[in-house]
Amino acid sequence: MADSVIPRRSAMRPLRIMIAAAVTAAMALASQASAQQAEEFGDYTVHYNTMSTSLLPPEVARAHDIQRSSSRALLNVAVLKKSETEGDMPTPVTAEVTGSAVNMTGQRRNIRMREVTEQDAIYYIGTFRIHDEETLDFTVRVTPAHSDQPPNEIRFRQQFFID
Repeated sequence: MADSVIPRRSAMRPLRIMIAAAVTAAMALASQASAQQAEEFGDYTVHYNTMSTSLLPPEVARAHDIQRSSSRALLNVAVLKKSETEGDMPTPVTAEVTGSAVNMTGQRRNIRMREVTEQDAIYYIGTFRIHDEETLDFTVRVTPAHSDQPPNEIRFRQQFFID
């Protein structure tokens, strides 16, 4: 009986690696489609982007409980602490992240962000409804954990098109 548990656990690791790779690939695709952006705030860099959830591979959407739809979009935010040693990679950190969007008629959408931790990655995702050719003005507030600075605010505009 114990032998049957071990293969299942070991089988989960490749699945998690595949999901992380798929999320990375989806974000790379999204960055081409909607330009991933980054802002620097002192010792931190905040990466953010938006994309239609229809671009996510089905297994990634299932793993993160995201509804795939051309009328839904995803806001993705990652907070990295810059390395103190030149040449070292920045370190993902936890943060308090909030997001909202306002369309051109003034309708506001609060985006519920949730933390996702996978292997060495920490990021925040939230989904929201979109309409064809809709332009949204986003406000994202980020406070890295253990930071004594006030929240950093990022503002950007994104237009969405539905297939």
